[in-house]
Amino acid sequence: MKNILIAITVALVASLNAAAQTNPEIDIETNEVELQVINPAEPVKETKQEIKEREKKLRELNDDVAFAKAANSLRRGYFVLLAENIQIGRNSYRHYGINEQSNFILVQNTDGIIQFALNTGSPGINGLGGWTGKGEVRDKRITYADNGDVFMQFNVVSSKVNAQVYITLFHNSNYAIAEITGGTNITMRGKIQPYRDKNHR
Repeated sequence: MKNILIAITVALVASLNAAAQTNPEIDIETNEVELQVINPAEPVKETKQEIKEREKKLRELNDDVAFAKAANSLRRGYFVLLAENIQIGRNSYRHYGINEQSNFILVQNTDGIIQFALNTGSPGINGLGGWTGKGEVRDKRITYADNGDVFMQFNVVSSKVNAQVYITLFHNSNYAIAEITGGTNITMRGKIQPYRDKNHR
């Protein structure tokens, strides 16, 4: 058995040598492979001033994007202004720490809702310590200031409400001020966000 294995091994080696001699394309190299270690590039060292400038540009870019989205939502007529603070009457103090989800101006094309809910302990007209007005959005108008601010005005009209809304969207952010007249004057300050309620009518 051992003699047979030796014979087979010799035959294989002989055939490989013959193939190498008759076929010039077979080239067996035995050179050692050289490995190169590449050191990672050193991080760019920024000065404190360069870091401040970079962070400032990033904030400005984010503000520009937020403004573009808010302005576009006003033009399309699908948006919500979530109030961060609210003022009832011209000479009253502002209410801070309010719930944005229940203090807002919502516009869905021709349907509008204005609501404030101060949760002062008194149920108010809407049971939330405030007032809710729903109606049709009419006479919508949008104008632009030279500095880029966007002004929007419209009416919310129904059998129970007749309110005029004046919104100023500042050009460098999605922050806005809304003045609501037609009864008790209400001022809302907060951010405008695109909002489209698929279940709304």
